Amino acid sequence: MGTPLPFTPLNALDLVALDTETTGLDTGTARLVQIGAIRLSPSGEPTDDIFNSLVNPGVPIPPTATEIHGISDSDVAAAPTAMDALAGLAEFLGEAVVVGHTVGFDLEIFKREADRNNVAWQTPSALDVRPMAQAVLPSIRGQDLDGLCANLGIEIENRHSAIGDARAAAQVFQTLLPKLRDRQIRTLAEAHTLCRRVWEREGSSAISTESVEDREAVAPGRIDSYPYRNRVFEVMSAPPVTLAADQPLRAALDLLIGKSISSIFVKQHSDEWGILTERDVLRAINEIGPKALEQPIEKYCSVPLASVSSQDLVYRAIGRMDRLGIRHLGVTGLQGDLVGAVTTRNLLRHRATSAMVLGDEIAASKTDGALAAVWGKVPAMARQLGDEGVDARMTAAVISTEIQALTRRVAEIGELKLQEQGLGAPPANYAVLVLGSAGRGESLLAADQDNALVFDPRGIDQEQAEGYFERLGIHIADSLDAIGIPYCKGGVMASKREWRKSLPNWQKTVAGWVGKQRPEDLLNVDIFFDGIVVHGDRELGQTPRNVAFDQAHNQRSFLVALSQTMRDWRSPLTMLGGFRTGSDDRVDLKAGGLMPIFSVARILAIKARSTAHATPDRLRAAAEAGLASTNQLNDLIDAHRIILNAMLHQQILDADAGIRLGPKVAVGTLSKSRRNDLRDALKQVPGAIDLVREGTF
Repeated sequence: MGTPLPFTPLNALDLVALDTETTGLDTGTARLVQIGAIRLSPSGEPTDDIFNSLVNPGVPIPPTATEIHGISDSDVAAAPTAMDALAGLAEFLGEAVVVGHTVGFDLEIFKREADRNNVAWQTPSALDVRPMAQAVLPSIRGQDLDGLCANLGIEIENRHSAIGDARAAAQVFQTLLPKLRDRQIRTLAEAHTLCRRVWEREGSSAISTESVEDREAVAPGRIDSYPYRNRVFEVMSAPPVTLAADQPLRAALDLLIGKSISSIFVKQHSDEWGILTERDVLRAINEIGPKALEQPIEKYCSVPLASVSSQDLVYRAIGRMDRLGIRHLGVTGLQGDLVGAVTTRNLLRHRATSAMVLGDEIAASKTDGALAAVWGKVPAMARQLGDEGVDARMTAAVISTEIQALTRRVAEIGELKLQEQGLGAPPANYAVLVLGSAGRGESLLAADQDNALVFDPRGIDQEQAEGYFERLGIHIADSLDAIGIPYCKGGVMASKREWRKSLPNWQKTVAGWVGKQRPEDLLNVDIFFDGIVVHGDRELGQTPRNVAFDQAHNQRSFLVALSQTMRDWRSPLTMLGGFRTGSDDRVDLKAGGLMPIFSVARILAIKARSTAHATPDRLRAAAEAGLASTNQLNDLIDAHRIILNAMLHQQILDADAGIRLGPKVAVGTLSKSRRNDLRDALKQVPGAIDLVREGTF
């Protein structure tokens, strides 16, 4: 898996539970007599992959130590030396993170043995279950291994043997994992920070379990930012070259040569697209000779066509080609129609895949742990793009793309699981939508989930469909939470009945939201304007949003009511231009700056009849519609950029430090110029709110 980064999710780590038996408890003089280690599954369950070795300490084992662990001098007479045993352990560990009870003691023993023999030893990153249990289970009195296991109902087999205690520590960790997630402790850095805080509260001088690599938070090599800055439509070939499936191979060859292209898209009788490449033609001729040229294309083309959206960022196309081992992709438009082609020729000068952080692993992942590993790469990507000077809005677009792809994938996996459980295929056409910031393409690292589900009730058993989609919605929400995208605090998830409805019920609900204009409804309908279909029937999924736009555009009272949701906005700046910080010396830039800007942009977009999702695009559409001066709206677009950059920068720092991510920024740590830029950006907000105040429509 490679060296774990601080923000790697706990359920995406390669984990090994470990324990030792020694000649004593003084790390300065104690010697190893046994090492036991067990590799864990992503859920923390011990596996059968075990390292278990006695160690000849080179000194007599004190009777008091033998009385505890039962290991005598005769038992270890023919055992490996400490350094031979550690060499075997290092090979077994690889890049794994070690789990144990007071595991800092074991790590210090390893280091002392290496120093004693003048041998280099790389201390692995580790997690100590004792302080973690103390933090999430404070009511448990006994924090030694016996006490923890007794309270958690874990039976220790072979107590005071290294392998027995390692297994017990693994079972404690497995029990703690969901409790840590409930406390929003999801990453390696957050778990380390939790342990440090427990030790500090106890006044403990516990030995650190963080490796040098943890503290330095070293990310992979320099990233090529081009694939993350540009979208597929900027590099694709268009229009696509097509032929009908019943055309002879000779016609395809004439097109390939005449247009100097390497592939042709083939329209099947089922209206599905396939692809025929120059290699396919050569393979056909090699198999049966010149007669192949008279055969229909459908005999040699590949179906179905692998594709990407024209709006996808280029990294997604590169990753998909790498994953599938192909050189050609179709490109689809917003309505799913074929609009172009992208090939390795298009991407050759941008194919720095070794420097890419994100590829197309989501589509190939089959478990929450594998998907969590992909999500765990996102902060590294964000930091490297920041180092390259990439605008936070582009980074937010990448983060949003990954959230959309993760939501799509967990829905696909959910369908398969429900089928395995005997529920069959989905009982009706349906669509899953991602809402809110991820729908706008503006999510940052602290994103939680916002999603909904709509299904077509025509010709089906309504009760059966609702039961199926309830289970699917719950699966989607639970999987996203396990991956590292937490449950929405406001409950905007397909697991909830109010966000999982048939199309007629959604149409009725949206009409009610727009018509009644109750405050609680307004909090929901504005999210729906940001929705984007990520899985299923695109046309079906877009219908509720289209209904909302159609009904809202000319209803002045609704637009005014939306503007009233900002009446309680309070500037994060003081009268003298300083920042209003809380007890944590941070400013909430979402409430104070970002939210009013994207809310104003949404209202202006509705008025301008613009179906754009992203805030800058909505503001540009408002300028084109003459709803405000171009200069003012450009200033607002720039303010949006500055605020996003400040928030993303803080979240990257917090991810490294294991601090819970959120919208607050420690403005005191910013340079003077960045504070001034942020202050100027926040000064744009009152004028933005004035654009949509009552009386302007």
